[in-house]
Amino acid sequence: MAQLVKKDDDRDEEAEYSPFLGIEKGAVLQEARVFNDPQLDPRRCSQVITKLLYLLNQGESFTKFEATDVFFAVTKLFQSKDIGLRRMVYLMIKELSPCADEVIIVTSCLMKDMNSKTDMYRANAIRVLCRIIDGTLLTQIERYLKQAIVDKNPVVASAALVSGIHLLQTNPEIVKRWSNEVQEAVQSRAALVQFHALALLHKIRQNDRLAVSKLVTSLTRGTVRSPLAQCLLIRYTSQVIRESSNSNQTGDRPFYDYLEGCLRHKAEMVIFEAARAITELNGVSSRELTPAITVLQLFLSSSKPVLRFAAVRTLNKVAMTRPLAVTNCNIDMESLIADQNRSIATLAITTLLKTGNESSVDRLMKQITNFMSDIADEFKIVVVEAIRSLCLKFPLKYRALMNFLSNILREEGGFEYKKAIVDSIVILIRDIPDAKESGLLHLCEFIEDCEFTYLSTQILHFLGNEGPKTSDPSKYIRYIYNRVILENATVRASAVCTLAKFGAMVDSLKPRIFVLLRRCLYDSDDEVRDRATLYLNTLGGDGAVVETDKDVKEFLFGSLDIPLVNLETSLKNYEPSEEPFDINSVPKEVKSQQLAEKKAAGKKPSGLGAPPAAPASTVDTYEKLLSSIPEFSNFGKLFKSSAPVELTEAETEYAVNVVKHIFDGHVVFQYNCTNTIPEQLLEDVSVIVDASEAEEFSEVAVKPLRSLPYDSPGQTFVAFEKPEGVTAVGKFLNVLRFIVKEVDPTSGEAEDGGVEDEYQLEDLEVVAADYILKLGVSNFRNAWESMDPDTERVDEYGLGPRESLAEAVGVVINLLGLQPCEGTEVVPNNARSHTCLLSGVYIGNVKVLVRLSFGIDGRKEVAMKLAVRSDDISVSDAIHEIVASG
Repeated sequence: MAQLVKKDDDRDEEAEYSPFLGIEKGAVLQEARVFNDPQLDPRRCSQVITKLLYLLNQGESFTKFEATDVFFAVTKLFQSKDIGLRRMVYLMIKELSPCADEVIIVTSCLMKDMNSKTDMYRANAIRVLCRIIDGTLLTQIERYLKQAIVDKNPVVASAALVSGIHLLQTNPEIVKRWSNEVQEAVQSRAALVQFHALALLHKIRQNDRLAVSKLVTSLTRGTVRSPLAQCLLIRYTSQVIRESSNSNQTGDRPFYDYLEGCLRHKAEMVIFEAARAITELNGVSSRELTPAITVLQLFLSSSKPVLRFAAVRTLNKVAMTRPLAVTNCNIDMESLIADQNRSIATLAITTLLKTGNESSVDRLMKQITNFMSDIADEFKIVVVEAIRSLCLKFPLKYRALMNFLSNILREEGGFEYKKAIVDSIVILIRDIPDAKESGLLHLCEFIEDCEFTYLSTQILHFLGNEGPKTSDPSKYIRYIYNRVILENATVRASAVCTLAKFGAMVDSLKPRIFVLLRRCLYDSDDEVRDRATLYLNTLGGDGAVVETDKDVKEFLFGSLDIPLVNLETSLKNYEPSEEPFDINSVPKEVKSQQLAEKKAAGKKPSGLGAPPAAPASTVDTYEKLLSSIPEFSNFGKLFKSSAPVELTEAETEYAVNVVKHIFDGHVVFQYNCTNTIPEQLLEDVSVIVDASEAEEFSEVAVKPLRSLPYDSPGQTFVAFEKPEGVTAVGKFLNVLRFIVKEVDPTSGEAEDGGVEDEYQLEDLEVVAADYILKLGVSNFRNAWESMDPDTERVDEYGLGPRESLAEAVGVVINLLGLQPCEGTEVVPNNARSHTCLLSGVYIGNVKVLVRLSFGIDGRKEVAMKLAVRSDDISVSDAIHEIVASG
């Protein structure tokens, strides 16, 4: 019910507004009093219910009192015999989702309707009842639902089957008893009944692989008439084929003949579903794939846009892994470039870019040039990414493709679109050496008119790293200095930094750079002046004695090992004194959160004029806490503290989570406990830890909690010793032990006597990632190249079948516990290869950099190449051991 503002673009004066425009909840609730009138007006009541439904669907919240009031008023409308109003009543009851007490009131009316002679009443009453009742009431109406499943009226049967699908999530045992009736409904001649019956029958058997296989075997013999049910059956057949191919090594593919037979079905949806299923089979051969591609090729010339779109999208996916199989469709797809539907045209172009050969590049570029002005930015981004892939595929064609990217970069477009083009040019510069100089010039020309500050600063940063390495760095200076003169303060500051990088790397340009930096000393912005002064001092432009060239380059090009958020927080907390600021005191963990973050979140903010205090580092807070406990004071410096791990479910009597504190030779478990029962006081609280499945750990200290009153969090600790510097792993079983005392609710005093009790907690694991601290680097490439190549260890691993590359990347990142760099944890949709960059600190304060290269084949098997560099070659080996054992 979206608001309709204009009926036609050419007739601005004729505005058509939504009838719900400007309605308020209070006014509608007042109108709802018409439900109580002795003489009901069905039309008026239906209008009020429509408004209430609109408010509910727009996210308007009703208080408990308001919802109950409306619910009771709506139930009075059952006395009306108006069919239209009755349907609105059904909708309203479903949306209000009444509580258990209210359900009883309306159940009798709904059960009466469920046995009515009016089929519309019966169908809707079934849907509503199944939506609002619980398992106890469901058993009372189960007999009626079974009868409804095999009812002659398809509307009633479908309502019962759809209700069964929903009920299977909450009351599976009851629904599974309906199998005989559902099987009978699968043989129905009504298309929707057969569709819903098959869906429910599969859901009932989905956890039994053999039962699903038998179901598919029996139904593929031709008993399914409904096209919708046929589409479902094709999907279930594909599932059986995939599962059987995983366990069957003989290469046989059962049911393939059925899928191929569906390609000759009279219904287009069945034909397409079968073709798509065949293209998605793992390890499908060219002979098996050809019939499906032929059918999809015919759909490309269909008069129906939906068929053309479905076909070209499927062929686009096939082209990612089997481009040669789609080549025969290129002529048909070229005709789709001019399709009125821009989604179809975009998919056609991106598919052609994947399947085309080197000789067709120039022709495609001409067609795309005319096409780009007619599509939205989101489609342009897809085309740009396809062009980037094509350029990497045919590097000799970089000039034509780079010129194309440069031309569209100067046209109108939004930020995301421009960023996609800039990112593509940057990737081409890095991967195709011959494209470096022309690509950098294209970027320089773009920032002359760039309206996006972020893109300008990123280009300048990249230019500072790559420009000095070209054959003629001097030609870029004019573009950079123009930014100092013409841009805003943020870009001017970035340009000053880029000039300094050229001065550090190119000795012949130093005098010119000094002159330009001195001019920047008179800039109106403090940041620009400060940077110019800093770089002149660093490079020696003011006559000062400078550090060595190596130190200067490390300062300008090296990565900052400290998160900027933490540095900012520490600088704000620093009080000026004779003692200089120590950058080594800045915490290196990625996130800085207060220990009592949850409690602080509920407190009111401080008053105006009093800025909130900067959050203390979690590690600092934990370190102070642990060092104040005598049992742990000699464990040395705390390396890492984990995020809290929940050991109890929500809303239980006792809430317990644990923080793992990692030292070189010890691990301390801090159990944060909360008593949620007002009538109880817990004393002598401790956690009994069974470390039998963690052989390298030995318990050395326990610090119990003396008292744990209601809603007052407390901590108990258990410490373990482990081999120093070793990434020992294991599982720990936990039991909360305490003495419970009853509390008098009137006086608040606890009883003298108490009862010893225990509470089972979840198991806890110490994993390899606990010994690695996340720490990002601002420039991964420079950090990688600055590390000793002799410490590099490279190996390849098979990760087995995965749903996507994104899943594989996430698994490895979680396994290693390192910080993703430069946004490389994000995998583009449908990517077949990806590189992910990680960094961090290994226990013992050893810096680690990891480069992961992933690839996925047509069978969704993922391979990974792992390259590691670190300050210690043994740590590089340890990272490989973690992956090999993970």
